[in-house]
Amino acid sequence: MAQIRVGARPEHDPEGHGKGGEVREHREREGGGGEGETLHQGEEAGGCGGRLWQAGGAIPEDAEGRYDTSMCPLAPALLAALLPLAASGAPPAEPVAFVVCAPGYPGSTAEAQPVMDALAAALADATGWGRGRVTAEYYEDEARGLERLARADAAFALVPLAFFLKHEAALQLAAEAQVVAEGGRAEETWSLVAGKGRVSRPQALDGWEILTSVGYAPRFVRGTALGGWGGAPPGAKVVASGTVLSGLRRAAAGERVALLLDSVEAAALPTLPFAKDLDVVTRSAPVPATVVCAVKKRASAAQVEEAVQALFDLRRRSSGAAALSAMRTEGFVPLDQQSLDRARAAYAAAKEAP
Repeated sequence: MAQIRVGARPEHDPEGHGKGGEVREHREREGGGGEGETLHQGEEAGGCGGRLWQAGGAIPEDAEGRYDTSMCPLAPALLAALLPLAASGAPPAEPVAFVVCAPGYPGSTAEAQPVMDALAAALADATGWGRGRVTAEYYEDEARGLERLARADAAFALVPLAFFLKHEAALQLAAEAQVVAEGGRAEETWSLVAGKGRVSRPQALDGWEILTSVGYAPRFVRGTALGGWGGAPPGAKVVASGTVLSGLRRAAAGERVALLLDSVEAAALPTLPFAKDLDVVTRSAPVPATVVCAVKKRASAAQVEEAVQALFDLRRRSSGAAALSAMRTEGFVPLDQQSLDRARAAYAAAKEAP
């Protein structure tokens, strides 16, 4: 099936065949799928955490398999105490959607749908909401992603930090967790690359183009990514571009072009045959790479808590691990709030410019 990378840009093979100068696209096709859920010790399929036990042994069951509480006077009290823990929040009355929007990333909505279906099924199982009450969709286009997020069932979003900061206020996004990409990386560092000796300070970029995959969010480029260096002058134009290799060739040839690269793209620089003609001018502080958000309070606080915990638990469930592998993602971790706050402040401080 077609695979997408959520939380990391496509890797780059400088020559397209293991060596050289082409960008390798990650649209590998694999067969297979997830297996049934593995029950943890003490759990039963369809149960809420396993059987109740008393000091003298198991609570007896009648001929139909129901607990016979007449022989265990403590059972009603135990059940009354434990049932609220087993159902801390009511399942959604209507299906809820997880919308993955990563502008400029590989794969299409149709190609990614099998992976999204696997994610939805794993989340439905992990939350206990049931199959059919959770859906998931992927969009590689900002406009189409925004259109989908405007629909009432879009309760959760999984988006790159640049998308989050750009649309946080309008969509009432509340960040709840962040993605761990392949290799264990939950944060992103952005690198500004230009021709050798061409750029030593921000003002040198006046009249230049800055090509980057997050060009759809110029304030993110100027503030979050480059603010610590001094930003970019108003005369520098931020351009959304996925043609990294051709842009790097232009920069190496001396054109007035700089590129803002993510960590995967920057890691490939030394392998380029023209690497000696490029400089890494500055690097950003680490920031969350991809965040999971609640959208417009469409889910209750209890449902948000259950969904986030289910995301944390995916890697420990067979269907969840299969879905994560298909997404080329290792899992989800608690949000680094301090890092997000710094990124948000830098974004807010940046001036609007093209």
